Amino acid sequence: MSKDPVLAQLKRIRGQLDGVIKMYDDERACIDIVRQVIAARNSLGRVARDLLTNEATCCRKDDRMKDLDEVLKEVFRY
Repeated sequence: MSKDPVLAQLKRIRGQLDGVIKMYDDERACIDIVRQVIAARNSLGRVARDLLTNEATCCRKDDRMKDLDEVLKEVFRY
């Protein structure tokens, strides 16, 4: 397993996107392509939440409350 779970997830998403491109090239059904696009988008959202959660933890540990406030606003957008 990768040392960096975020990087591993991003590589899986890249694989999903390669699959979407192949589906489009192969003229697969629109609904099938859209489902894969939505799955990739959801995966990217999870990565964003994970990154922001990690940043919030660092801000809290380092007593950077102003930064923490901004990070938390972003977390709640996702």
